[in-house]
Amino acid sequence: MSTTTTAPSAPTAVSRRGDSVFAGLATGAGLLIMLALAGVAIFLIIEGIPAISASGEQAYGKDNIVVYVWPLLFGTLLAAVIALLIATPLAVGVALVISHYAPRRVARPIGYLIDLLAAVPSVVYGLWGRAVLAPAILPVYAWLADHLGWLPFFDGPARTGRTILTAAIVLAVMALPIITAICREVFLQTPRIHEEAALALGATRWEMIRMTVFPYARSGVISAVMLGLGRALGETMAVAMVLSASGLVTINLISAENPSTIAANIALNFGNASGTKVNVLIFSGLVLFVVSFAVNFLGRWIAARGQVKA
Repeated sequence: MSTTTTAPSAPTAVSRRGDSVFAGLATGAGLLIMLALAGVAIFLIIEGIPAISASGEQAYGKDNIVVYVWPLLFGTLLAAVIALLIATPLAVGVALVISHYAPRRVARPIGYLIDLLAAVPSVVYGLWGRAVLAPAILPVYAWLADHLGWLPFFDGPARTGRTILTAAIVLAVMALPIITAICREVFLQTPRIHEEAALALGATRWEMIRMTVFPYARSGVISAVMLGLGRALGETMAVAMVLSASGLVTINLISAENPSTIAANIALNFGNASGTKVNVLIFSGLVLFVVSFAVNFLGRWIAARGQVKA
């Protein structure tokens, strides 16, 4: 007598109402962000197009819109790059101290203090940079002009502390908590077994970090740096309060002749603008929008390549 067995039926996926609601909310949030981004882009393009033909008084005394925007773009990129050069090594170092060097009872308060820096309003940073940092750093600028004046960056003369370098230092302090927080979390995600294996093979703590932590966290560090760069590119009030801009394109970091930034220029001039001047300012905002988008796209591309190679 033969017995027949029936194969168990495949389990059917049970769709829960909560999962459907959450999926719908997540999808809607993503679409809403895309629509908002598209709306901003469309607004900037429509309102900025009339500025293409602006010249003379309509373009704030410049021959055309390119001549007007180029110094602002140069100042924006210069201040952001200098801020990034200052903030990145400091942020990575502080993140390593918190994650791998300092005892837990010391690392936790340091982490809290770094995180609190992100909560300080930008106007406070601007007041600090203008009233405290600028006068305090002026003797340093004088020393740089006297001893390193043969470099075009420190040609001087150093008459005031409200320079593009001071603004970049303030931006570096503002970008520091963002980069540090992300790097700290990425460093802590390194597999513990990899670190212990490196130490078991006789590596020092620095060699262990260099061989296991940095390769694992490479894409995360790049993403953190790009987010910090985005903060530096778009900062308005702190730069407007610290920088004494003359509108000239120069790489002399300690002189009184400083290029302004796009965001600070819009904040200072938009209240008194009218007619085509408003379109000119909006066009400069469109340029900043494109630069910020390109920086974030490049950062994600580099991070993705780092994850593939890891």
